[in-house]
Amino acid sequence: MGQELLKEVPKLKEWPHFSGEGEYDHMEFIRGIEMIKEDIELPERLVTARFNTLFTRSAHRWYIKLRQAHGHQSWTWFKTQIINK
Repeated sequence: MGQELLKEVPKLKEWPHFSGEGEYDHMEFIRGIEMIKEDIELPERLVTARFNTLFTRSAHRWYIKLRQAHGHQSWTWFKTQIINK
């Protein structure tokens, strides 16, 4: 992966975050991630590497449990888990 791609990756504060609490729209979170991924042709591993920050509060606890149970998984796998939750 080149330095040019890394320069295009938005800062974490510019990514959608997801708490999984209150009035939330998980599909909006997914669409936000998908747009970033598609716009700069971002590899899935760079998406999943940000999950520890992008998931907050109860969604972060959910993510940690899934990660411990299933190990590192792709964005596609996690997207399915979010939709099915």
